[in-house]
Amino acid sequence: MNYFLIKSLLILGDRCVLINQYDIPKGVPLIFVSNHQSLYDISPIQYFFDDHHVKFVSKKELAKGFPSVSFNLRHGGSVLINRKDPRSALKAMKEFGQYLEKNNYSASIFPEGTRSKNGIPKRFSPNGLKMLVKTMPSAYIVPITINNSWKIIKDGYWPMNIGIKATWEVHQPFPVKGQDFDALFERVEKAVKSKIQIAEKEQSDC
Repeated sequence: MNYFLIKSLLILGDRCVLINQYDIPKGVPLIFVSNHQSLYDISPIQYFFDDHHVKFVSKKELAKGFPSVSFNLRHGGSVLINRKDPRSALKAMKEFGQYLEKNNYSASIFPEGTRSKNGIPKRFSPNGLKMLVKTMPSAYIVPITINNSWKIIKDGYWPMNIGIKATWEVHQPFPVKGQDFDALFERVEKAVKSKIQIAEKEQSDC
């Protein structure tokens, strides 16, 4: 399904490209941490890293209303959290992390919480990632920088833009074991944001 969602963009001349020069650990849980630009961030992550059984941290509002994406989030082992209820959200995250640790599955989390509609990254929130690190002690962090997926739907879902090259760039994976969380969080945020491409016009609008 994710393959066809990605390839269907070729009709518009839009491409989803993986950039990776690192060996991603196998046989251990992973935590993919990336910036967030659009709903088109999700399918490529699941497709590119299918061997790692990626599950998503998502807000509950995405559980319905988005064909195929909503179905996958509801039935694919992802966690749907209520951001208006922090206590239940942290409980759900704890159970989610324990489930992934036990089964050597992987999580994908967008610490910005909401999508950037112009490519400019928002502040990263530590709470969700902190709970995953706590409950997945054998995991490796895999930072990813997403560029230009926001441009595909810059003007909305109709019409979608044409000729866009969106990229998912992997940074050096590293283990969570033995890491101070504040240092870990700073490292992953710095890595992700270091390769975000922001056009001069968007920079001037900040």
